Amino acid sequence: MKIHKEGYTIILVSLIIGAVLYTINHTLLIDYPLFYWLLNAFIVVMLYLVIQFFRVPKRVSPQGEDLIICPADGKVVVIEEVEETEYFNDKRIQVSIFMSPMNVHVNWNPISGVTKYYKYHPGKFLVAWHPKSSTENERSTVVTQHKNGQEILFRQIAGAVARRIVCYAQKEKEVKAGSEFGFIKFGSRIDLFLPLNTELNINIDDVVQGKTTIIGKLK
Repeated sequence: MKIHKEGYTIILVSLIIGAVLYTINHTLLIDYPLFYWLLNAFIVVMLYLVIQFFRVPKRVSPQGEDLIICPADGKVVVIEEVEETEYFNDKRIQVSIFMSPMNVHVNWNPISGVTKYYKYHPGKFLVAWHPKSSTENERSTVVTQHKNGQEILFRQIAGAVARRIVCYAQKEKEVKAGSEFGFIKFGSRIDLFLPLNTELNINIDDVVQGKTTIIGKLK
């Protein structure tokens, strides 16, 4: 496991804050054991949570050129047929994965292919499970075209806590399934919009793992 580059500055700032708090604690509260150890415990937990949030576990993606790989850790909260209005303007299968603050927050490309579309949208910060968060929240939309000609759209969505979406997608760039395409800081969700004939491999409430869980298979 390694630490993601998006966490370097935040972790450094957290370490400085932790050091300052420890110095104050050791100076002012050393004679009050209960408060002294409670604050020390708070400092340790705070640093642990910040560091674990930016962890990047070592994982190996399943092999198969038609497989759709899970783009994020979390829980499947939506599987339904919807009208996708930003790019396709037709019906697609929407699969939404909710990411809690305790999940790994790296985002991985779900299929291999060429990036045909990328757009960042400023917006609101509704809770990630709100029905309108997919269209009204801050978000980044990416479309990748598989070599068989089929395209899938996936969207990073900010939430009430997540305030920073990082996306590395570039139009006309070739990508590989399981490679990293972005990072969402402090919890949110990912939406996938798949062809109607996609063979799904997941169900509502499934706990999925980015880069390793198979969402489905392109027909």
